[in-house]
Amino acid sequence: MSLSFDFFFSFRSPYSYLATPRISEIARDYDVDVRLRPVLPIAVRIPGFFQTVNPMWPPYLMRDTWRIAEMNGIPYRWPRPDPIVQDPETREVSPDQPHIYRVTRLGQAAANAGKGLEYTTAVAAIIWNGEVPGWNEGDHLAACARKVGLDSVELEATVARDAERLDAEIAANEAAQKAAGHWGVPLFVFEDEPFFGQDRIDLLLWRMKKRGLQKRA
Repeated sequence: MSLSFDFFFSFRSPYSYLATPRISEIARDYDVDVRLRPVLPIAVRIPGFFQTVNPMWPPYLMRDTWRIAEMNGIPYRWPRPDPIVQDPETREVSPDQPHIYRVTRLGQAAANAGKGLEYTTAVAAIIWNGEVPGWNEGDHLAACARKVGLDSVELEATVARDAERLDAEIAANEAAQKAAGHWGVPLFVFEDEPFFGQDRIDLLLWRMKKRGLQKRA
């Protein structure tokens, strides 16, 4: 019996990126369907979020994500450009956000085409692995689509044509995330039970095995 779980993912979340290799392994090795559900980052969803957050949090996040990447051998660097437009000094988030809306809509369109996890994993890598300057330019995103068997031209056309519909689907993802009992990413929801953070993947796997999860033949 195949199982399934939701994977709520933000392209601006380093923890979401750091979760993708392990989740991809689980999808490959186990009889489970991973439903990738893109959401917008909290910096965009909650105006003024970074003006109220504890100032100790951003430095800790940087230290924590670097060591997780190092421990797991995952290439990592803060994106260039950042998926959200934000003043590095004041931490004020711009009302104009061309990168995060585009890439999140692309992720949702890929999910609708049945390639959500594969596409998101490929895109997250070029954003976060430090090997691709200007990930938002040129052929980089199109190459990710082709890599996972999607028509890159059609994917971009879908985003341009159906932005309003995709935004509604992303908003529905965000509502489902909240209804599951958490606001953060990465969030995994299996049978209405939320598992927050890349450090809860083993717990998620344990729970699914208790429900009969089997290795793929």
